[in-house]
Amino acid sequence: MIEVKKVCSRKEQKEFLRFPLDLYKDNPCFVPPLWMDEKKIFDKDYLYRDQCDDICFNAYKDGKIAGRIQGILQKASNEKTGEKRIRFTRFDTIDDFEVAKALFEAVEKWAREIGMDTVCGPLGYSDLEREGLLIDGFDQLSTFEEQYNAPYYPEFIEKLGYEKEIDWNESQLRAPKEGAEDLKQLSEFLLKRYKLHIGEARNANDFIRKYADGLFEVLDHSYDGLYGTVPFTDGMKKLLIDNFKMVVNPKRTAVILDENNKVIAFAVSFASLAKAVQPSQGRLTPLALIRLLKALRKPEIIDLCLVGVEPEWLNRGVSTVFISGMMDMLKDPNIKYLETNLNLEDNYVIQNMWKRFDRTIHKRRRSYIKKI
Repeated sequence: MIEVKKVCSRKEQKEFLRFPLDLYKDNPCFVPPLWMDEKKIFDKDYLYRDQCDDICFNAYKDGKIAGRIQGILQKASNEKTGEKRIRFTRFDTIDDFEVAKALFEAVEKWAREIGMDTVCGPLGYSDLEREGLLIDGFDQLSTFEEQYNAPYYPEFIEKLGYEKEIDWNESQLRAPKEGAEDLKQLSEFLLKRYKLHIGEARNANDFIRKYADGLFEVLDHSYDGLYGTVPFTDGMKKLLIDNFKMVVNPKRTAVILDENNKVIAFAVSFASLAKAVQPSQGRLTPLALIRLLKALRKPEIIDLCLVGVEPEWLNRGVSTVFISGMMDMLKDPNIKYLETNLNLEDNYVIQNMWKRFDRTIHKRRRSYIKKI
């Protein structure tokens, strides 16, 4: 017997949060989110409460939890697009189609009750959250920023009538055998030609103090037309800044300033935290903190987090400066490769950036859509 219940009690909240940790506890590709961050979705003052309504469901089979799903009404996104959409996210299930069906029926029923006509996802409260369903690369280690799922998930979702809306790909970037030095010279030429310079910072706090405002301005301009994005609120900015303080190393960031010291482009990367958080299932235990510090000091993989360029600078070759800097990072013998995280398949600006590298597209993710 399958029963779906709206998550209300503390016990049900804990079951909701723990379910994927138990489901994938023996899977070497699964990387948990931080428990302290994930449990905030049940706080009454959670930072997205001003622009979102949400609901969580647990599914039980013969009295034992067998799946979960969250529905999100992202009002800012609907206002931006003029649509009546619900997002689904945090979907996990045992290998049982009937469990998946019951969970999606619960979300679709809620969507209709509040006047919506479309369900899409996986998409979170904003694009700062994990998004996209893994459809290829099930044997690859997830990044700390993205969610893992089993191969039967897309099969179940498509059987329920959901269709592809957009795909992302993820790549491993290694240094090409030749051409890196020419790129360095071109980068220096472009900086000189347009009277640009690289911003400097002593540490993460200094970086944030100097460039945070300009970075968010560029983010809003450059990400405005991308799939699933919403304008940055003060709460979202604070969240991003707090996360940056933990992991950003100015040596792995690049901020390009014009002659008036205005930020016109930036790239932020940090050491991969995936293997550091796996053993503790996302809890920041003393041993986990030691692993995190070690990963930050001597990384083997670098995650590319955010890249933004003011639209008027897109066709002037500014990305060459970032690519040159990434090539320099790959000179470190300890670093195996750079991981791009999610790139929209139709974001040709970012896709073209990676052509300079020895590139392997090793994962693909999909956002689905269904009219209800």
